[in-house]
Amino acid sequence: MSIADPATVREHLLVAAAAGHPLTYSELLERLGHAFTRPKMRALCKTLSAIDEAAEADGEPELAVLVVRQSDGLPGQGWWTGSWEKHRFTGEWTGPAARRLVERLQRDAFRYWQERGPS
Repeated sequence: MSIADPATVREHLLVAAAAGHPLTYSELLERLGHAFTRPKMRALCKTLSAIDEAAEADGEPELAVLVVRQSDGLPGQGWWTGSWEKHRFTGEWTGPAARRLVERLQRDAFRYWQERGPS
């Protein structure tokens, strides 16, 4: 399955959101049939950005925030640099304030998709 196919990647994110749990970058890449590599992760991040742009246009909560690092359960640098302005978050990308923001956004996605179910 293609990392660059927003519809395919989105389906995996919708299932995770409806189940109420985030995915690590490795888990999502594995579900797409790929081993984790940095180039594949960067390609995935571009697709995640496109998915979130479409979600915003459709009035849906963002989904890229559900993809997190295994080490600390937070999104990677690409998510932070792509969304800091939208969320007006100027703190550290790790730590309690970052975790609160991520958990709030994840709860929004979980709640939204648990009520609707994956498409």
